[in-house]
Order: sequence, then structure tokens, then C-alpha cells
Amino acid sequence: MALRLVTRNLRNRISPKLCSASLLHSHATSFGFKEVREEEKSQMVGKVFSNVASNYDLMNDFMSAGLHRLWKDRLVSELSPFPGMKHLDVAGGTGDVAFRILEIVNSIRRRALQDPINDDLQEETRIYVCDINQNMLNIGKNRAIERGLGEAKSLVWVQGDAEALSFEDNSMDGYTIAFGIRNVTHIEKVLTEAYRVLKRGGRFLCLELSHVEIPVFKELYDIYSFSVIPRLGEVVAGDRESYQYLVESIRRFPPQEKFASMIADAGFQKVKYENLVGGVVAIHSGIKI
Repeated sequence: MALRLVTRNLRNRISPKLCSASLLHSHATSFGFKEVREEEKSQMVGKVFSNVASNYDLMNDFMSAGLHRLWKDRLVSELSPFPGMKHLDVAGGTGDVAFRILEIVNSIRRRALQDPINDDLQEETRIYVCDINQNMLNIGKNRAIERGLGEAKSLVWVQGDAEALSFEDNSMDGYTIAFGIRNVTHIEKVLTEAYRVLKRGGRFLCLELSHVEIPVFKELYDIYSFSVIPRLGEVVAGDRESYQYLVESIRRFPPQEKFASMIADAGFQKVKYENLVGGVVAIHSGIKI
């Protein structure tokens, strides 16, 4: 693991080519390795996630050997949830992150036992699960019912676009997005919206598949990504093309330092990132001051 603090001066250390508007535009109009019109991308991505929704959790276990569960645990531990918080989890349709947050909030409540103040805070806790894809939200709602959380007032399911959120300014204590930001059309708009809805002192946390930095490991990871994952998608989910896109979308996502500079440019302070498994995934964070 590597934890790195990033300042707004980071841009000066990145090559002009990586900082150029052409790269951002290229990403904004990419669908994997294909170039598409901006208005087409959201529809194409939507189709991918509609196709994979029913096998999403199973495939995550296969592709990561179950490690995605530990990565999400790490993300939520960095958030430090608390009773009474207002939290927004974007691209979180299946509920994985939201359930973890609620579990920690409930455990704090149980430790407090009969504290009436904490009971009031528990009632005020709201975890908004926002996803643009209704199929993914339906999976999450069904999982909530299976966990006995179908009537939980603390969980609120919202269909919405990360680039144009329906939430008010300065309304959230925390914002998380796990394995979702690389699929949007305009990363900058997502970051701007995250900054807008967070309160002063609110935390932004992003868990995303990223770029491996160790040369030998990178070669092995590339072989696994392009040879094994699409094949797994074909065998397990009956959908090779969607998982081919998912692999390609990782390679088109900005490197860790470039993405960190984008977070800082959106206005966040104390921006840092932590590489997990040599950079297979990274957790980026920032605070609205």
C-alpha cells in the first residue's frame, strides 16, 4: 500500500501531454478503447450495467477473488460514519457501500445503548444511494429486503445522474463513489457536483480501479485483465463484451496523480490517495474546507 498526499502544485510535476485538454476530452468521449459521441456514451454505459446487474456481485467476487469486499471495508473505514450523518453514495446501486455505512452507524448506536440523544441521531441518519441505472437500484433494494432493511428509513434509494445531482448545496456530510467514476462522461462535472453538495468539512472518497505501478506486476495484471476477465464474463455472466469494456475503461481512466489533481482543481483540500494491491485500485480523498 502507498499513501500519498497531493497538493494543487502537483500539476507542475505532470507532463503537459497528460494535463492537456485533449486527454480530458478523449476520456470524456471514450467507451473503452472506442471513441464515441458524448451523447452516446451514457446510453452505452447504461446498457452495459443493465446487462451485468443480475451478475454484478458474483462477477466482482470472481474478478477480484473477493478482495473488493476488503477494499470497500477500507473505503468506509476512511469515511468514519457517525449517527445522524447525511451521506451520499453515488453509483452505489447494489448497496454494498451503503450497507457497510449503516452497519457502522448501527453498531455505534448499540454501544450507546439507551442514550436518548443517540437514538434521536439514529432517526436522523440518512444514507442516499444514488445510481443512474434503475436495474442496479432494484438489485440493491432486493438485497436490502434480504438483510431485513427493506423498511429502513435511513436508506433512501434515488435514481440520479452523478453529473447533475438533485440534492441541495451543502447538504451532505460525506460522499462516496466506488467503481463508478470511470464510467461517467465528464469526470470534472461529477467532482464539481460532489463539492457542491458537501457541507464544509465534508469528505469526498472515491474507490476506483486504477493503474499498476510495479512493472512486472503490471504485465501480469494486463494479461489477467485482457485474457481472463472477458472470458469470465462470457462463462459466468454470458456477456463478454460488457466485461471487455470494463477492462478497457480502467486503462482509459486518468493515472492516480492526474486524478488527484482533478480533485484538487474541483476545490477539495488535503487531497491524497492510497494505492491498494500495487495500484490495482486506489482510494482518493479530499475535504471541502
